[in-house]
Amino acid sequence: MSRSAPVVPACTCLLLALALTLIACGGGGAPGDPGGRGAGDPYFPKAGNGGYDVTHYDLDLAYEPDTGHLTGTATISARATQDLSAFDLDLQSLDVGGVTVDGEDARWDRAGQELTVRPRGGLGEDEGFRVTVRYSGTPVTITDPDGSEEGWLRTADGALALGEPTGSMAWFPGNHHPSDKASYEVTVTVPEGLRAVSNGELVGQRTTGGRTAFTWRTAEPMASHAATVAVGDYDVRRSATADGLPVYVAVDPSLAGASRKVLDGLPEIMEWATDTFGPYPFSSTGAIVDRDGDAGYALETQNRPVFPGVPSTALLVHELAHQWYGNSVTPKTWQDMWLNEGFATYAEWLWQEEHGGDSAQKTFDALYDHGEETHEDLWSFPPAEPTSAAHLSDSPVYVRGAMVLHRIRRTVGDSAFRALLRGWAAAHRHGNADTADFTAYVEKQAPGKDVDAIWAEWLYGEGKPAPVQD
Repeated sequence: MSRSAPVVPACTCLLLALALTLIACGGGGAPGDPGGRGAGDPYFPKAGNGGYDVTHYDLDLAYEPDTGHLTGTATISARATQDLSAFDLDLQSLDVGGVTVDGEDARWDRAGQELTVRPRGGLGEDEGFRVTVRYSGTPVTITDPDGSEEGWLRTADGALALGEPTGSMAWFPGNHHPSDKASYEVTVTVPEGLRAVSNGELVGQRTTGGRTAFTWRTAEPMASHAATVAVGDYDVRRSATADGLPVYVAVDPSLAGASRKVLDGLPEIMEWATDTFGPYPFSSTGAIVDRDGDAGYALETQNRPVFPGVPSTALLVHELAHQWYGNSVTPKTWQDMWLNEGFATYAEWLWQEEHGGDSAQKTFDALYDHGEETHEDLWSFPPAEPTSAAHLSDSPVYVRGAMVLHRIRRTVGDSAFRALLRGWAAAHRHGNADTADFTAYVEKQAPGKDVDAIWAEWLYGEGKPAPVQD
């Protein structure tokens, strides 16, 4: 006995085909998968996001110091690196009022620091898009694993925004990981009489209705942790280096006199640094000097580093050296912090050596012989492998990192080492690099030199290396 096939109406076939198509496309017509929550950083797994690359941030902010209230609109230009049904932005605590993608309202939700955006119809791989987020609230101060504070720091007359490593998410949404650099335009509106200082160049200043809007533009790529906003009462000094590079310095009035001598030396430091490290990678330089206690540390914010209190010349050299090593050549992940801090610390040694102080060799020898007396943790872990996020700013990253560079110098010779300093900054100018990139670069530029022992004992080795045999 046989059974004949049932007759299916044509409309039913069409509905079935449509359902199968929707299933194949993810059930809602949006192509692809959600972008990753986190950029894969070994120390800050939630930092950054996957699936897209930011090319530009346009931030329009208004801040009221009396109440601590911030209102912002962030317009982020980006390009999808995969088919995306959704993507995440990092934003801590602030309230979101609405999100659009390419001018159309988008669905969104919050989970901790993750703002998940679901654009209508999704995004295709290599598709450019623009996401706008309206937000407001009282920005928070974030405590790092090492106990230091960053994010939005309220001061007596305004605020100071510091971002390393994750603090920028306290005041604007973004892809907050050093691997994703972008250009910026930041407009900050504050009560008349106060100033808002940021990175790059001041391209606009307008006062209406008792409030002043300051617009700053950073054309060169910048990692979000190097972005800053400083709101307060500042004495501003504008000048230029001998090469015509604009210098913009903002100093709290209470420190104007005490800081003048050291800051007047900034052009000389820049001339020396350019001669030592190669062409300056940005279009202006300067500094922001706030009161002691407004922050717990200095930071190499791009173009103009931030100092809590009057900096020493050595500290000014350190933070300006970061403009080459850290801001222009930026680590791929936070594991490679020594590429920032080891270079900037060694810059201090070089400056001292060339300006009447101890030679770098004498500094190295003193550290090797007695370094534990001032840096108890000096040999606690290798520079390239910090034990945790809480130790990214410890002595092995800074001091032992500088000692690695000195061992390279002694191995390849002074002339070749100077070429390495300039060549490394040029090879990854405005880009990202990691420790493997650096070791490969040194080996390529110094053929025949035995640098393997430096990597094994000084860069990756546990404990105090064996005595140096030059």
